[in-house]
Amino acid sequence: MKCPYCKNPNTRVVDSRPGKIELEVRRRRECQDCSQRFTTYERVEQVPVMIIKKDSRREEYDREKVLKGIKKACEKRAISMNLIEDMVDGIERELRNTNEREISSKVVGEKIIQALKKLDDVAYVRFASVYREFTDVTDFIQELKGLLPKESPAQESDQVPENTR
Repeated sequence: MKCPYCKNPNTRVVDSRPGKIELEVRRRRECQDCSQRFTTYERVEQVPVMIIKKDSRREEYDREKVLKGIKKACEKRAISMNLIEDMVDGIERELRNTNEREISSKVVGEKIIQALKKLDDVAYVRFASVYREFTDVTDFIQELKGLLPKESPAQESDQVPENTR
């Protein structure tokens, strides 16, 4: 492994441990020339998952594209980068566990929406508005109605109609 600082090809592994995701190894390395330390990640090369787009084009699954979309939806929200990366790891794991080589972009989008819905309502609505191509305010209102808590029948009967007060 070349040193990213001085480009010397002689580096040694100082420490190895499992990475955040399965089938990943995190290695701390030290350059034998400049003594700088750096981290590398080693992953098992997997068969690429192809995403079938709406227009039937196929493109390779791109983790960075998913991460970018989720980060944009979570912008200015109190959501840590670790939580976002864990979400992307989980989505990617689910996609790979299907053992399908081709997956519809709709499946990927719905997995992202479900993960965001559990995490943050605002981020969920932001992502859904782009993914589901909301065209006007009524689309937003419909989506927001689904987020409101459902009233129980007991609560409904406790309410007095406006005209009887």
